[in-house]
Amino acid sequence: MSDRRSVWARLTATTAPGATVWIRLFVGAVFLSEGIQKFLFPDRLGIGRFDKAGIPAGGLFATLDGVAEIACGVAILAGFLTRLAAIPMVIDMLGALFITKVPILWGASPLFFKEAGWWDFAHEARVDVAQLCGTVFLLIVGAGRYSIDARLHAAVPAGAHADALVQGRSL
Repeated sequence: MSDRRSVWARLTATTAPGATVWIRLFVGAVFLSEGIQKFLFPDRLGIGRFDKAGIPAGGLFATLDGVAEIACGVAILAGFLTRLAAIPMVIDMLGALFITKVPILWGASPLFFKEAGWWDFAHEARVDVAQLCGTVFLLIVGAGRYSIDARLHAAVPAGAHADALVQGRSL
């Protein structure tokens, strides 16, 4: 079996139950919505927010972040290459937490200047943490039974799975 088929099979493999669709729909919808809002409300949620947070080249990174959230949000919603789409979104959520939320702990956040300490951090970070947990979950288990990934994986020839096992790889 070609390495390309093996990679494809590993990307689309899922052992997750059908109920995983609920996690996928929530995570994908939030990413899609937040990505769109970066363009609809650039001063509050896009370029302006990135500049205010002190992110260098805020305009560039806000645009890249918005596009990535839209593209990955749609992919996660559809269950298409879910594991691949989850990777940049894990990085996105870690960045959001460390750049905009962690400074709340010591009262140094340029976005939340009236807030300081654990409870303010816990309140402001709740959605980012939920998104991070949901995205890591999808990265680990895949898109679930009701997804494009599951259909694509089913289309991989049965011999491809056996070839991978013989070569000591899992699909």
